[in-house]
Amino acid sequence: MMQESVTYQDILSKGKQQEALSLVTRQLNRRLGNVSDTLVERLRGLSIEELEALGEALLDFTSVADLTSWLTQQ
Repeated sequence: MMQESVTYQDILSKGKQQEALSLVTRQLNRRLGNVSDTLVERLRGLSIEELEALGEALLDFTSVADLTSWLTQQ
């Protein structure tokens, strides 16, 4: 029953979003060097689906400009 509640589903969704954000942030830092706090704040506003898409797109990034451009297109 609890697993069907709206509150439970919301908590679960937020947890997944936090995990995706953490993973993508670590990947970006490894690929591009330390990403600025301003950009990390922009990442916090992305949905799980957008974070997953970014996780794939960042494999082609060579600079922070690529990340900024990707975020602008979203």
